[in-house]
Amino acid sequence: MKYDVVVIGGRVAGSTAAYHAARLGLSVLLLERNPEIGTPVQCAGGVSDSFFKSTGLKPLPEFTCTRIRAAAVNGPLGARIVTENPVVRGYILERKSFDKYLALRAAEAGADVLTMSIAGDLIFREGSVSGVVFRGPDGVQEVECGMVIAADGVQSSIARKAGLETGFRPADLCSCVQYEVAGMDVDPETMEFYFGSRFAPSGYLWVFPKGEGRANVGLGIRRKSCSERGPLSYLNRFMEERGFKRIEFNAGAVPVCGPIERTFTDGLLVVGDAAGQVDPLTGGGIHVAAECAKIAGEVAAEAIESGRVDGRFLSRYEMRWRKKVGKNLERSLKFRKILDGLGDEELNALLKSLEGKDLSSISKISLLRILKDYPSMLRILRDIL
Repeated sequence: MKYDVVVIGGRVAGSTAAYHAARLGLSVLLLERNPEIGTPVQCAGGVSDSFFKSTGLKPLPEFTCTRIRAAAVNGPLGARIVTENPVVRGYILERKSFDKYLALRAAEAGADVLTMSIAGDLIFREGSVSGVVFRGPDGVQEVECGMVIAADGVQSSIARKAGLETGFRPADLCSCVQYEVAGMDVDPETMEFYFGSRFAPSGYLWVFPKGEGRANVGLGIRRKSCSERGPLSYLNRFMEERGFKRIEFNAGAVPVCGPIERTFTDGLLVVGDAAGQVDPLTGGGIHVAAECAKIAGEVAAEAIESGRVDGRFLSRYEMRWRKKVGKNLERSLKFRKILDGLGDEELNALLKSLEGKDLSSISKISLLRILKDYPSMLRILRDIL
């Protein structure tokens, strides 16, 4: 059977792209390498209210754990700020259930979904991607298609086979580890973040409550900071100090360098982690991936309907997603680089200057007061202000 579109990868980006392509009338095949969509978990699961507003999804009880109304940021030397700003309000997702929900939604829209199916190569016709070779439960198979959407994650090989530069350097990646824990006494409506070299150098540690004493506790560390101690050693120390009971362990890598230079070529689009469509400051990718995947599905429908799957036509995908989220990703990358330049004392002083203030607008005056004791922050503040 020939499909209009083959989507490789059944997580948020892949399932969302498959859904939108299918709802617009395309025949879609969604390939997922794992036996079960949603496992292994590789995400803390936090999303804001704006995610549901922009995607049109509803925060259903079947995949939402808790309602989040506040966030607490803890500095390396004891500083702590708590904000209830509307921008932090949202939910903690049960990612296993959420990813399955998205795949089911794609299937209900008409997409065929195959698990345990690993895409190994691409088929080309006159220089354009026109099919996929994959190994599934029935052995190696070839399937022809009008075009491919590559949503196969940070280690994406499919886009590279089409000639796109999707490889990430070690310095571009954040190594993440996470436990699901039980028996915790935490505020079920507040996310906790910990910054500083003791907790997670060149990254941060998080505690995301899931209700009934459960939480996702994890951290991400830039690969450049993993030479002496790996991320798991930092996480285990945090866990031991607090006596948390471990239920489940997950690990993965997240690109935090910003998007790749080009996300399209003849017969192929790249979306999600494979395209570097992740917030470089927070490492969060659910919202960005969903936004870009929707655009990918829509452009795929336009391309198939027009009989134009050449790179020139498909470039509208990149133009649209960069217009939608590009500036926010650029801004986040800038602030991530600023935070990379802060030592523990400077970071703690910055947080102290914000205690009790409305974080929706950072006061220049309150920040400039720090210069008296920390003149090295002048360069950093100049970039911020």
